[in-house]
Amino acid sequence: MRENDRAWCFGWDPADWIFGTRSGGRGGRGRRRRRVWFESGDMKYVILRLLKKKPMHGYEVMKELEEQTHGCYKPSPGTVYPTLQWLEDEGLVQSEEVGGKKIYSITDEGQEFLDEHRTVVDGIFDRVDETIDSILRDPMPEVTRIVGRLVGQAYRSTWKLRDDEEKRRKVSEILEQALAELEELTA
Repeated sequence: MRENDRAWCFGWDPADWIFGTRSGGRGGRGRRRRRVWFESGDMKYVILRLLKKKPMHGYEVMKELEEQTHGCYKPSPGTVYPTLQWLEDEGLVQSEEVGGKKIYSITDEGQEFLDEHRTVVDGIFDRVDETIDSILRDPMPEVTRIVGRLVGQAYRSTWKLRDDEEKRRKVSEILEQALAELEELTA
């Protein structure tokens, strides 16, 4: 199983639809092209900036980053957790165990580091904003944005409801109804 398949659980990533990266899309020849959201070393700045707003555990960091990129980028645990550990080892963040989860918060040293590298951090977020703007300038930006949100919410809901078969079926019913209504529009 490829890393990206694990990230979206069911082997489908909205980026494939948006960017045409599977065979037959603009990526062509069956090879995947990956959009580079963050360059090597950027993630430490990104996470510090997120933790400046409020303390979070690793999963919250991933969800917040996904939300800030309008669902266009979903960081993997293999990116976020080692970066959090590095930041903690460097004294830029600290963690405490709360309810069985490690909650990370920025330290004074982390704040100083962020301030010292402000131009780098601003450059990273400017680049990400430009990338998102170019994606959303698509001829159907509202549809692209909503589909990304819908897919993300459907997966999150299904995951959270994994022990409630009736509610999981309801998620499928809602999606089937939406599909039927869309098909009816073009019939």
